[in-house]
Amino acid sequence: MAALPSLQQLRYLIALQEEGHFGRAAEKCFITQSTLSASLRDLESTLDVTLVERDRRHVAFTAIGDAVVARARDLVAQASDLVELCASSRHPLTGTFRLGVIPTIAPFALPSSLATLRTQYPKLKLLLREDLTAICLDRLLASSLDAALIALPYDLPAGIETLSLFDDEFLFVTADPKLGAAQSPMPIEKIDPDQLLLLEDGHCLREHAIAACSLQSAKTNRSLAATSLITLTHMVQSGLGHTLLPELAIAGGVLSGSSLYARRFTPRGPSRTIALAFRKTSARREEIAELGKIFAQSKGFTGAARAKTARQARTRK
Repeated sequence: MAALPSLQQLRYLIALQEEGHFGRAAEKCFITQSTLSASLRDLESTLDVTLVERDRRHVAFTAIGDAVVARARDLVAQASDLVELCASSRHPLTGTFRLGVIPTIAPFALPSSLATLRTQYPKLKLLLREDLTAICLDRLLASSLDAALIALPYDLPAGIETLSLFDDEFLFVTADPKLGAAQSPMPIEKIDPDQLLLLEDGHCLREHAIAACSLQSAKTNRSLAATSLITLTHMVQSGLGHTLLPELAIAGGVLSGSSLYARRFTPRGPSRTIALAFRKTSARREEIAELGKIFAQSKGFTGAARAKTARQARTRK
């Protein structure tokens, strides 16, 4: 029987491609550079191919090296899922769970959810990483995350499934009392794309807002783009334009202390879908489903929180 590479060797190979540098890859794997180099030479000997071309200044993967890394990611992910399957069967939602969250969800959906999780699952250690959707999904495929809280629609890579939790409606936000103070819902066709302020490229909320209004990205005000929802509200407050904000953020207090208006659309506002993304091979499906229930129940759209959003849609702070 032919010799097989070890999972440890494959992890080292993946780290080298991610870092593009032997020293940084070794540091990431908590080993010395000489150990990393020796392990990868052994891997090349086992597979009888050259995976990496080396010189003093550059690291370049060969074509077969890139193909091996792609397969290695799947193998390492499946091995991790195997370990998680056994652990979760013994003690669901205990130990470490690594969750990615995008910036337009994290500050608004997590606080009440985390409080519930601490009460119901005190032995759960939830490790959070806030990042853009593309990065969260890459880390999910690389088994650096167990799940990711994202917004749909999004062009998902192969190997990823989602569990939809709830719809998050967009509201029109403005500093202009003529547009914002009316108590009646606003027809979405009245939005002037030249006055629409959005997040910068890379944030899925930007594409969601553009799609919601049936706009072309080129027609929006790309010269003024914000890096966060807080910055976006400050720009609108300064009279630079209007924007669309998800109800989750408004109910979460993103407009607190401002004099901005939030107005609903008619007949019903466009929305995004909040969802949990996870690997198709994940052994933690039942745990992810339980997390999804808690996030959906704690989303803040019931009772006082939704009444607060309704008041913000009618009155100026």
